[in-house]
Amino acid sequence: MTQEKWGLLCQKLLKTVGQNNFTTWIEPLEFQALENGVAVFTVPTNFMGNYVSQNFSDLILYELNNAGEAVQRLAFRVAANSPMRPARTARPASVPAAAPEAPTQRVSETSDALDGLQAAPLDPRFTFDSFVVGKPNELAHAAARRVSEGGPVTFNPLVLYGGVGLGKTHLMHAIAWELKVKRPELNVLYLSAEQFMYRFVQALRERRMMDFKHLFRSVDVLMVDDVQFIAGKDSTQEEFFHTFNALVDQNKQIIISADRAPGEIKDLEDRVKSRLQCGLVVDLHPTDYELRLGILQTKVQMYRSTYPDLVIADGVLEFLAHRISTNVRVLEGALTRLFAFASLVGREIDMELTQDCLADVLRASERKITVEEIQRKVSDYYNIRLSDIIGPKRLRSYARPRQVAMYLCKQLTSRSLPEIGRRFGGRDHTTVMHGVKRIEELKLTDGQIAEDVEMLRRALEA
Repeated sequence: MTQEKWGLLCQKLLKTVGQNNFTTWIEPLEFQALENGVAVFTVPTNFMGNYVSQNFSDLILYELNNAGEAVQRLAFRVAANSPMRPARTARPASVPAAAPEAPTQRVSETSDALDGLQAAPLDPRFTFDSFVVGKPNELAHAAARRVSEGGPVTFNPLVLYGGVGLGKTHLMHAIAWELKVKRPELNVLYLSAEQFMYRFVQALRERRMMDFKHLFRSVDVLMVDDVQFIAGKDSTQEEFFHTFNALVDQNKQIIISADRAPGEIKDLEDRVKSRLQCGLVVDLHPTDYELRLGILQTKVQMYRSTYPDLVIADGVLEFLAHRISTNVRVLEGALTRLFAFASLVGREIDMELTQDCLADVLRASERKITVEEIQRKVSDYYNIRLSDIIGPKRLRSYARPRQVAMYLCKQLTSRSLPEIGRRFGGRDHTTVMHGVKRIEELKLTDGQIAEDVEMLRRALEA
């Protein structure tokens, strides 16, 4: 094959992979020779050769064979005069094709782990089709859907945050899967914050920062899961900050997940917090009863193919949705155990079997609501400060929420009236009694108060 023929093939590759990918990955390739069915190219860095072999080798092989060249595989060799790699890694172009060389598809056999950097594996179960949407997560789902379209960047970054098992990682994987289908030409990199930190430390240790920077600044979509893990790691945060700025300047999409809002992550630098807060920050709220029931019903339909003969008695799913409210992973694990146990013993899944099989899970999920939790929830609901709930002010705008909080403490906790009074600024137990009685009366005559109390009770029990 001649250089002219390779130049014509490059024009076809440009139309297929797009200008950005072509400029970054294909254009630096220099065709050297075709030896015994092996097309040999020189590359500036070992990393670039591995990346091209992983992401574009099939396409290049197709175009070569389509042009009449009998090519079985590609070989990438680092140019001997490249300043970015020590001379020991360079291989002369005269090496016979029969010499042992790792196949282009097996990136794991490279001599350097940084060169073989790949995105974290995506779970095939985590797609938009398998994500159950409810009120607590509908905004996060809508935002993820918009980003997954791969269109113009409208909000950058997208930050998804929430507690354990609420669906952050599911949405991250779903975005990546959708982008692979709708925009296969985009270079999407998904990895955890821990992996980002590991690669950064490895690059420092091996003096490979140029390769590291080249990788993370050449992506079209960067997805970093559990970003709270870089908090307190000053050097990693600095590199993340510069990577973030470089991608935003290029109008590339960044998607981040965390277990809490960026402003609440301890030991995260202020400049990193500021960058994360400049986009769309979306909270995945704790699941409510309806959403948990919907998740269980979806999982049951999935299990039908594995356990077609199992019968579930009425009320079992409702019981589980009510009792297991900690997080979705615990809920799904409980259902998996229940199906497996019932199939092994050959019994119907009824309430008796459920309580016997899941005794430990049900005990652990009996969450105890605290007075402090009620006070915070009520202050957030009425948009007043926590200090005003506890403090001495008697304005109606503070007194009524305070009475609602006292009523909920009496109903949802085992604390005595004197102890509740002490938690509300050292008030007497008779004050608590009066507040509880007043809310009981208003619930019968004031529809708004009744609705407020019910909404707060559901939120606390969720």
